[in-house]
Amino acid sequence: MAEPIPPAPERLRPPEGLWRRRVASFGHAFRGVWAALGSEVHLRFHAIATVVVIGLGLYYSISRVEWALVAISVACVWSAELMNTAIEALTDLASPGFHPLAGKAKDVAAGAVLLAAIGALVVGGLVFIPKIFTL
Repeated sequence: MAEPIPPAPERLRPPEGLWRRRVASFGHAFRGVWAALGSEVHLRFHAIATVVVIGLGLYYSISRVEWALVAISVACVWSAELMNTAIEALTDLASPGFHPLAGKAKDVAAGAVLLAAIGALVVGGLVFIPKIFTL
């Protein structure tokens, strides 16, 4: 015969330490962002650009939709740059010497960052250029 199903509260309780591990995973993620900021010049450039864009958004009082577009663009660039950093680190670990496939992996990851940055530049232009020229 099948085992009886425990009462609902017992069934819904997460395993011991699950929440602690989930909270700790945020700490690991923030540590990764800080590590990348400390080692990647391009990410520091993106950080400065993010501060500038936020300042411009506040100065020009951009709309909620414009904020959403800017936020998505910034998040895409940061995500692409962090993934690029991770791919470069793993590639260097797996292939310390030159290998054409390692170079290709790094180039493709850098290309993803470039496309995200171009997209963010287009969004920034569409949001801010009309506001700058109406002054």
